[in-house]
Amino acid sequence: MKKKIYLAMLAVCFALTASACGDGGAVITDGTKTEGVADGKKAETGTTRLVSVENVEKYITIGEYKGLTLDNTVDAITDDDVQAQIDEDLKDKAEPVSDAAKEGDLVTVNYTGTKDGQTFDGGTANNYDFVIGDGQMFEEFENGVIGMKKGDTKEIKIDFPSDYADETLAGKEVIYKVTVQNVRREGELTDEWVAKNTDYTTVDDYRESIRSELEKNAKESAQEVLKNTAWSTVLENSEVKEYPQEDVDKAVSEFKKSMEVYAKQADMTLEEFTDSQGISQDDFDEQCQQYAEGKVKQNLIVQGIMDAEGLSLDDKESLQLQDKLVEQMSVSSIAELVGTYGQDYVDESVGLLRVEDFIIKNASVSEKVANGDVLADDADAAAENAEQDSNQNISDEDVDDSGQDNSDVDENLEEELGTEDVDQSE
Repeated sequence: MKKKIYLAMLAVCFALTASACGDGGAVITDGTKTEGVADGKKAETGTTRLVSVENVEKYITIGEYKGLTLDNTVDAITDDDVQAQIDEDLKDKAEPVSDAAKEGDLVTVNYTGTKDGQTFDGGTANNYDFVIGDGQMFEEFENGVIGMKKGDTKEIKIDFPSDYADETLAGKEVIYKVTVQNVRREGELTDEWVAKNTDYTTVDDYRESIRSELEKNAKESAQEVLKNTAWSTVLENSEVKEYPQEDVDKAVSEFKKSMEVYAKQADMTLEEFTDSQGISQDDFDEQCQQYAEGKVKQNLIVQGIMDAEGLSLDDKESLQLQDKLVEQMSVSSIAELVGTYGQDYVDESVGLLRVEDFIIKNASVSEKVANGDVLADDADAAAENAEQDSNQNISDEDVDDSGQDNSDVDENLEEELGTEDVDQSE
């Protein structure tokens, strides 16, 4: 378990699209003309750079990044998607009621469980929320709460199954003393409910707003996937010839500093922390190197493309991306972003976003709509294809391995046995 915690921290720091997870550092600038510039373009002199070297081509062969063939696949928003969001909104805005709890109500309870008259670990909770009927609690527990009102207290007996995961409770009888703190109930979707709980006045307007928001989110998600695909394609097809040692050393130091932060939070030295996670010094050193090389490879690619295409971290487009990053990170200003994450993080993030945008603008992008696993050129076609696919699957289920249609087998068998008119309730 401890090692999993450490590996989760490592994954956060190693995420190439996030680049710098340390404290950042001084901005590296270069006042000379950049070498290896293609098509007569050149990067602006005196601009911020992501690597310490001038001639990036000496260190990496960058994969093809112009003319890529990519799909921008947007999930179709169905009526079921819209209804699911409405159901979630109704649940979130459930209102307190004074009458007895029933199935579907959101209840808040305090409970104390005893086994053989003694409390046990995990058997007590306060202000615990669950929806009756959702299966979050034992069925006996949920059924026991039905009929209780706010302030009511009762005992509910639970016979734990013999194969229960916790062996100390398996096959045991537990008595829960339950007090209902609150009962909340979903309202009905009416114009009155919409006017009271949303910015709209009718159910139709509210439903349409939900669809529009879901469609917007689907497009934004698809755009992020497209960017990640574009970048990963170039990343995988690029090959490092040599790692600039200065940049690698800096990244290794950065990674160690980030781990020292976690160690300090645990009131340990870095060595004590890694040891507590079951990580040997050799493994830790190897992971530092992996992180550093991954980060430096990213920066070499980004800087190489920017040099070749005359892009800069200080031009109008990059400054606009800074504003976008501020919004995405939910901070008030670029100064706050730099103060929190460091200048390196901001520069590397903006550089990566700039290059991703460039790759996509210079790619052949096909717009697709997905309905489940079915792809088409538009939402209507995707829905139609999905329905046809579903019907085909149903049809296939009616045919056995010999190719015989079995859809009427049960009916024919009933006729033979004379059971087709038997009342099943008898």
